[in-house]
Amino acid sequence: MRTPLSILCVAAMACVIAAGCAGPAIRSQSPEVAALVTLEADTKLVGDYTAPWGLNPQRIERAALVTGLSDSGCDPPPGLQRQQLMADMQARGVVEPNKLLASKSTALVWVHAYLPPGVRKGDRFDMYVEVPPDNDTTSLDGGWLMETRLAEMAVLGNKVRDGHVLGIAEGPLLVDPVSQGTLDSVAKLRARVPGGGVSLTDRSIGLILGPEHRSVALSKRIGDSINKRFHAVIKGTKRGVATPKTDRFIDLEVPSVYKNNLARFVRVVRCVAVVEPPAGRHARLELLARQLADPVTAPAAALRLEALGKEAVPTLREALDAKDAEVRFAAAEALAYLGESLAAEQLAEAAATMRSARPAALAALSVIDDANGLDALQRLLTSTSAETRYGAFRALWRMDPSAPLIRGERLGDACSLHVLDVEGPPLIHATRSMRPEIVLFGAAHPLADGLRAEAGSAIVVVVEEGTATVSRFLPGEPDEHQETPARVEAVVRAIVELGGSYPDAIQFLQHASSARCLDSRLAFDALPNEDDGRMTVHEEASRQERDVPLDNDTADTAPSGSRSKRTDESS
Repeated sequence: MRTPLSILCVAAMACVIAAGCAGPAIRSQSPEVAALVTLEADTKLVGDYTAPWGLNPQRIERAALVTGLSDSGCDPPPGLQRQQLMADMQARGVVEPNKLLASKSTALVWVHAYLPPGVRKGDRFDMYVEVPPDNDTTSLDGGWLMETRLAEMAVLGNKVRDGHVLGIAEGPLLVDPVSQGTLDSVAKLRARVPGGGVSLTDRSIGLILGPEHRSVALSKRIGDSINKRFHAVIKGTKRGVATPKTDRFIDLEVPSVYKNNLARFVRVVRCVAVVEPPAGRHARLELLARQLADPVTAPAAALRLEALGKEAVPTLREALDAKDAEVRFAAAEALAYLGESLAAEQLAEAAATMRSARPAALAALSVIDDANGLDALQRLLTSTSAETRYGAFRALWRMDPSAPLIRGERLGDACSLHVLDVEGPPLIHATRSMRPEIVLFGAAHPLADGLRAEAGSAIVVVVEEGTATVSRFLPGEPDEHQETPARVEAVVRAIVELGGSYPDAIQFLQHASSARCLDSRLAFDALPNEDDGRMTVHEEASRQERDVPLDNDTADTAPSGSRSKRTDESS
């Protein structure tokens, strides 16, 4: 059983839950602690005056044209979507647009995407494509999304109005590979274009002052308090990240260390002190040290210590030796964002042993760009968990995509291929989001004899006697053939060299796995995500302490019929 430092004040903790950083309670009634609690009540934080702004994704959408279908398209029915697409085609100078729409090789689709918070002009994002319900298109396999301009849309005066163009998209369609071989016919009417969108705008994030706090003076004071703690290089000049724009809004730039974790940056900013009693900093550190030692209050205390900056490092370092895993993790996460690489070992342990902590642990490891962080992440590449291995790869790639171990190579315009010479069970990972990418964990991924797999509508792979023959058949063109060793890496290269796309390579992997001719495990999008329903760190740590078996929930999927064995994601 856990032994908390003192008895929990239920009312105070309710305030903690409601207010985020505002008010983690210390749980004792001694005069010394009562004085510290009084000090805490007299300290006002940014979060006491403001709320975050701009952290929701922004939906943009448009009717669009898909070409290159194998007689699975249709002539779309009359309606608003057809009118919109016709107007776009005419504006681009398309000759005989009605004839083009009537072709069975084309289809009208609805495209949408979400511009993430903090996106910058030129950043790439994923596209989602689907056939409208009143169309007779039967499949989007092999399709190509023509260039599409995306905008926000709203219904005004019983009419659909669109705003400024905020993104542009184009690329080959990836029909959900996990759904291949299922009875879900609708799956072939939906597709993605990983990283196929390009933002044409910047999206700011910031803070909104509450109605009762709005004033130019307070807005400036809050901005000054934030700028004492946080700086960023903006247009080549280092300056504070907060810019008070009005009496109610403060714009925030994101320091590079938080660029992949905007939510944490905003939480820490809201823990910055605006009003602090004279000579109260030392006493606050003492109070936060007490709170950090208790697993219930440790997460909120770690955020406040992170908001204090370097002077909180000694307190956080001491907590790395705590008996409670939750306390150690909270301290290590804060230390990572403060530039302290000694936290790497604790973060790697959390990523390997606590599924609940894995997304945050890997995000924190990705900002530790010295030998400690690199070594910790490279060790995780050998894990039996696909989620842990790919999460470690993604963290390393974010740190330095040119590092020899993980840099890989670009295969034409199709995708990136990364071959990692690491130990551990053979794993092939492919993405349906962010960017077209295939990662091979381990150098050997053999294909069994007897395989006959399609890679799109024009390429076929046949494996006999340890050799793979990759053939391309197109009407009116001479047949092309390549012979390669019967290994995944060689075959994927041959597919792209013969004109295949990323969806074609994914289809080949799916067919090889379904045919039981691939011993390597095949996983898709095994990237840790805090929003996928996993339990909290506190719940998992409590269960581990009580030896309660954890649910065998997993972010990985192996295709139906695959010879690959699934592994427990909590391993």
